[in-house]
Amino acid sequence: MFLAPESKMNIGSECPKAARCRELDLSSSFCRSVYSEIEEVGWEHLMKLDQDFMFLSFRILGVVHEPMDIKHGVFTHFEVSRDKKGRAHVMEIELEKAYPRSPPSISADVPYTFHLEWSVNSRLKHVVQQFQEHLEKLQEFWCILDNIDKSLWVVYLKEPSRATSCREIKLGNDCSIVLSVNVNDPRSLPECRFMGSDPIVNSLRKKWRRNSKRWMKDKSLIENLAAALETSLPGPPDVLKNYQQVECGICYAQFLPIDEELGAESGSRTDYTCENTSCSRAFHSICLGDWLRSITTTRQSFNVLFGNCPYCSDPVAVKISDNRKYILDHQKLIR
Repeated sequence: MFLAPESKMNIGSECPKAARCRELDLSSSFCRSVYSEIEEVGWEHLMKLDQDFMFLSFRILGVVHEPMDIKHGVFTHFEVSRDKKGRAHVMEIELEKAYPRSPPSISADVPYTFHLEWSVNSRLKHVVQQFQEHLEKLQEFWCILDNIDKSLWVVYLKEPSRATSCREIKLGNDCSIVLSVNVNDPRSLPECRFMGSDPIVNSLRKKWRRNSKRWMKDKSLIENLAAALETSLPGPPDVLKNYQQVECGICYAQFLPIDEELGAESGSRTDYTCENTSCSRAFHSICLGDWLRSITTTRQSFNVLFGNCPYCSDPVAVKISDNRKYILDHQKLIR
């Protein structure tokens, strides 16, 4: 049958449209499938959803914040849950174009990733379950590292990654030891490297070689380490803590001025500390009282001022004396 040129053009113009429709149908089917799988895990764990499903790529993270409302078209985080010790863990999942025929890619803040068992019938809930099982295997490893961080002088300890197995520990005399804890057998003898001056390091190495054979798995790593090095291990430095205790967070002085008009407060140390353990900033009550009086939201009940910490905004309450006289120089100092 002969077709006019116009008919050929119409047929040619319909093909891309049909292909586009098929693509949209596949995309819609994929979106419905992913939404269904997220629902199985729990929408309260989902924090953000990528609005462009055409790229068939998703990031799913595991965090432990409070559940957040889901706004249309936004995807980022997949909350898994805290482990038994309350630690937060992050898991990222990227879905391939052929998902679920091809398994998703996974990354997480762990020492090593787990082997994902996957089939065409697997779903996101199976990924989450396997991740939780993997976290369970790492509990003892993380407990040992947490004990090190809490009990010893660890260098550069600021939110260490859960994926790292190394810690640099200060031993005193400008010397330190870098420990690498075995992830699969955390109670075993760790690999170590000493740093410091040659005489001290050589002495520590000799003690380590002599005593490392006595390492006992039924004892804590800290006990074994102290025995192997034949020394007591220094605890965490209190430099910052002491600084916060003695330096007023408002006038930045350790002591108030010595002046008769301050009465019993003359020359006194800081006497008020913010109860927020993440802050713990210290103040002179007189300084904090003057600062709170300058804030319009401060409330007063009898001789107590109620307000917020200048640093962390947590509630504070400071007792004042109505008959207290503040010298002009001190007022200028804290303003």
